Amino acid sequence: MDDFIIKAAGVLPSERQYVWQQMEFYAFIHFTVNTFTDREWGYGDEAPAIFNPPALNADQWAETCRAAGMKGLILTCKHHDGFCLWPSRFTGHSVKNSPWKDGKGDVVREVSDACRRAGLKFGIYISPWDRHEKTYGDSEAYNRYFINQLTELLTGYGDIFCVWFDGACGEGPNGKRQIYDWEAYYKIIRELQPQAVISVCGPDVRWCGNEAGHCRKSEWSVVPRELQDAEKIAGKSQKADDGEFSKLINSMEQDLGSRAAIKNASELIWYPAEVNTSTRPGWFYHSAEDHSVKTAEQLLKVYLNSVGGNSCFLLNIPPDGRGLIHENDVAVLEKLGGTIKKTFCENLAAKAVATASESLNDAHLPDNILSENKDSFWRPAAGTEAAELVLTLESEKTFNIIVLKENISYSGQHVESFTLEVLQNGCWMRVFEGTVIGYKRICCFNKISASGIRLKITASRLFPTIEYLGVFLSEVELSGM
Repeated sequence: MDDFIIKAAGVLPSERQYVWQQMEFYAFIHFTVNTFTDREWGYGDEAPAIFNPPALNADQWAETCRAAGMKGLILTCKHHDGFCLWPSRFTGHSVKNSPWKDGKGDVVREVSDACRRAGLKFGIYISPWDRHEKTYGDSEAYNRYFINQLTELLTGYGDIFCVWFDGACGEGPNGKRQIYDWEAYYKIIRELQPQAVISVCGPDVRWCGNEAGHCRKSEWSVVPRELQDAEKIAGKSQKADDGEFSKLINSMEQDLGSRAAIKNASELIWYPAEVNTSTRPGWFYHSAEDHSVKTAEQLLKVYLNSVGGNSCFLLNIPPDGRGLIHENDVAVLEKLGGTIKKTFCENLAAKAVATASESLNDAHLPDNILSENKDSFWRPAAGTEAAELVLTLESEKTFNIIVLKENISYSGQHVESFTLEVLQNGCWMRVFEGTVIGYKRICCFNKISASGIRLKITASRLFPTIEYLGVFLSEVELSGM
């Protein structure tokens, strides 16, 4: 077996990455002066006086997210316009100089507290690009300024599960392009919030490559380190010369982790994907988009393809000028959450009998896949790269979803291809063919009634592991999803 495959099979997530992956679905909240100017990107010259939401209710935001089935919320604490949703000591361009609550308000405080009341985790987005700050472009001075603001957010609002950087960059008032000190940013985050993942322009979570809610057919978490390096350079923060950039990897490429893609990598790392999109065409609220909210069915498709495609799903929900999530978005998200809860409430294979072509030992028997215990799983011996699992259901069941999970905390991501077959009238019929599994793969097909299920792992790295196999029935038409 090739050495690079053995190395790839040994790459594991960090504890913070594994905890993040289990969140699966969480919210982005884009809210700032842009909400009141009807813009997507502010210029930094907006007067703080325009920020005055008359009915801001962070509990409504958090409850809407919880009803949708989300487990966390990331707030845009400072967007490119530089306006701070907390009373920063380092700038006057913040809520402290707005009429909202007579300048005594703190949106970050209200949202972080509301998240904890709702049982959600809280995360922060802070844009390195600041179109208001005069030191921007004076790289050393601005980096000090940015770290000071980052420190305020990391120390004043309790535990933070994610720090989200998009890396947008421009020229400062001095005409010079700002050079971000990413390593210094990462260092202070690790010191002050060691359990927080650093996303997109960061070492823990990568962008899926688009903002349309799509992930790849094969979304590998084990990728070349060159991809992580590219995120910091192509993340709009610094200019790389042609020679430097040619050695790196574009995050929008379709193949990031196949054998061909990793064969010549200098180092392999665990760098999982996040899929992001918005309930509306824009990221901030615009009244003209009130009737352009994605339907619950459209969002369900994104959910199944992202959470079910070895990614996490970050869905943006923009509050309106009142400081509330609009009624149209609330209705869609409540319907989405209800559909997800109803679909996955009962594993129809919970009482099945599982057998396997081979098992490593008594600790890794096939029955383990019927439990949701994250510490138990099935696996064959090392070197067995193709194997089969068969479930005999207690009676004939009707279903259209099968959920598969590898035990990534133990062995990482190994499965490269698989098929699913169902036993109908004594004959096996193929219903799904896939590539990677990873943390979770949700396999959707037309409704079918069957008495047995066969998972054929046709290729894997060193050996496969399966932590879980669940069988579910959705009342939603899933063909094409």
